[in-house]
Amino acid sequence: MVSYPPLNSLRAFEAAIRLNSFSLAAEELNVTPGAIGQQIKKLEEWLGQELFTRSVRQIRPTADGLEYAARIQPALRQIVDASQQVRDRSDRSVRVVMPPSFAAKWFSRRMARFLIDHPTTSLHVGSQSQMIDFNLDPVDIAVRYFDDQDDSLETVLLYQGQAATFCAPSYRDQLNLQTPDDLARATLLNDILHAWWDDWLGAYSGLAAQEVGKITRIEIDQTSMAIEAAIHGQGVVLANPLLTEEDVAEGKLVHLFPQNVLRVPFGYYLVHPKSRALRGQAKLFRDWLLAEAQELAVG
Repeated sequence: MVSYPPLNSLRAFEAAIRLNSFSLAAEELNVTPGAIGQQIKKLEEWLGQELFTRSVRQIRPTADGLEYAARIQPALRQIVDASQQVRDRSDRSVRVVMPPSFAAKWFSRRMARFLIDHPTTSLHVGSQSQMIDFNLDPVDIAVRYFDDQDDSLETVLLYQGQAATFCAPSYRDQLNLQTPDDLARATLLNDILHAWWDDWLGAYSGLAAQEVGKITRIEIDQTSMAIEAAIHGQGVVLANPLLTEEDVAEGKLVHLFPQNVLRVPFGYYLVHPKSRALRGQAKLFRDWLLAEAQELAVG
């Protein structure tokens, strides 16, 4: 009789060693870090080898762990690919992942159009900031915010990254913000996922580096939260105009200096693996999204 290792433990181990974190593995697999630790302990007991060394707030793969991962990862990818190919034969769904801010601020108002145009297709939308692994995650296609540096992917630029200043109308009037130099007396809402304040101020203000360093800042790790903070008069946010278009149209935000928009070396790309042909439903979604994105200023 073939003795298989605990398969759930293999999945937990692969995620933990790839991400070098029990917490990130838990987030990816939608379980607790404790559950990841228990699964890996179970695998270690089955193998009779320690796969990680553990210390306070840190894990490190052992030599045995690294060797084991190198051998099982290709096999796990083969299992995913084989299973997906069988499933795809009758699957009329599309699985797409995109950044949370893009999903909430741009895509959510448009996704119903796809289902109207393609009523027999089931659309599954996920949102996460981390880059997905197409070899392990059941995803057909994704929108990724990055620098287009990945030779394994087919990429199409949807929107070139930009950084522009926005705040609530009342905040602008209260501080009398008329020029970029006036931001010296503002609070800068710094979206750490798109941290371009120093570049923007260096390009468009006359403030010295020492003056820029003294400006009050609030560090925020979620783009949508940074935009909401600006809407509620907490400061000035530096954001991609794509993500603020609805709030500007509704008068919740104003574009402070529309002539001063910084182009950044990132963008929103529609991506899928070069090694895997897109299924029919995924092709429909790709073509639809590219048509929707024609209104965007790609440049």
